[in-house]
Amino acid sequence: MHATYQINADELNFDFFQSVKDTFKGKEIEISIMDFDETEYLLRSPKNKEILLQRIKDVEEGKNLIEVPIEEFEKVL
Repeated sequence: MHATYQINADELNFDFFQSVKDTFKGKEIEISIMDFDETEYLLRSPKNKEILLQRIKDVEEGKNLIEVPIEEFEKVL
């Protein structure tokens, strides 16, 4: 069996490790830790990469931008 967990290091606690123990009870396991780069993950998909790079270009060129009044932004905070 293979399982991948994505979790913020600050959220690691006893319950998380207990869950892993319960899932793989009695089996040898290997734990590998790496930090996760969201940008790298999003760029793995060719379609996502195309969209993200186009949006970066749009921002750099000031095209296809949406202006939101600060009052509207403050409402969601």
